[in-house]
Amino acid sequence: MKRMQKSMIWTMAFLLCHVVVFAQKAERKNVKEGNKLYLEEKFTESEIAYRKSLEVNPRSVEGTYNLANALYKQGKLPEAAEQYQLLSSQRDRLLETSNGKERLSQVYHNMGNILMQNKDYPKSIEAYKESLRLNHTDDETRYNLALAQKLLQDQENDDQGQDQQNEDQQQDENQQDQQQDQQQQQPDDQKEDKTQEEQQPNEQMSQDNAQQILDAFLQDEKDTQEKVKKAQQQQQQRRRTDKEW
Repeated sequence: MKRMQKSMIWTMAFLLCHVVVFAQKAERKNVKEGNKLYLEEKFTESEIAYRKSLEVNPRSVEGTYNLANALYKQGKLPEAAEQYQLLSSQRDRLLETSNGKERLSQVYHNMGNILMQNKDYPKSIEAYKESLRLNHTDDETRYNLALAQKLLQDQENDDQGQDQQNEDQQQDENQQDQQQDQQQQQPDDQKEDKTQEEQQPNEQMSQDNAQQILDAFLQDEKDTQEKVKKAQQQQQQRRRTDKEW
C-alpha cells in the first residue's frame, strides 16, 4: 500500500514537472517570437506574441517588460504605462534578471516620457531621476530631465501670469461695479434735491394762503365795523327826527 502511494506521488511530481517545463518552453517560444517581430518593427504582432507568453505565465518579467515596450512603440501610452507601473512594483524581481538594472532604468525612462507627454512634469522629473540613479551614463535621460524641468518652470510661470491676470480682471470688475453703484446713487440724490425744491414752493404757497386768509378776515371785520357804524348813525338820525316830530 505504501509503495502504491509513493508511486502515485512520484507520478504526480513527474507530471507537474513536465507541465512546468512545457509552460516554460511555451513562454520562451512566444517571447522569442515576439522579440523577432519587435526587431522587424512589427509591434502589433509582437504584442500578440508577448500576451501569449503572459497567458502561460502571468508573472513573467520578460514578457511584461517586452509587452510594455511593444505597446509604447504603438503609441498605446496608457496601456504601456500600466505595464511599466507593474514592473516598477516588481523592482526586486526585475533586478534579479539578466540586464535587470538596465531594463529597469529603461522602464523609468519610458515612464518619464509618458508622464511628460501628459504634461505631468513633476512626476516625469522623478521618473527620470530614478532612471539616472540606475544608469547615470544615459545622456538621453539626462536631456529629458532637463527638458521636463524647463517645461515645469514655464508651466509655473504661465500659472502665475494667469493668476495675476485673473486678479487684475477681478479688480477691474470691482471698479466697474463701484462706478455703476455711484451712477445709480446719483439720480437718487438728485431726486432728493428735487423734492426739497418742490417742498420750498409748497411752503411758500402755504404762507401766501395764510396771509390771504388773514387779509380777507381783516377786510370782513372792517366791512362789518363800517356797517355797524352806519347803522348806528341811521338810528341816531331817526331819534332826532322823532324828537322833532
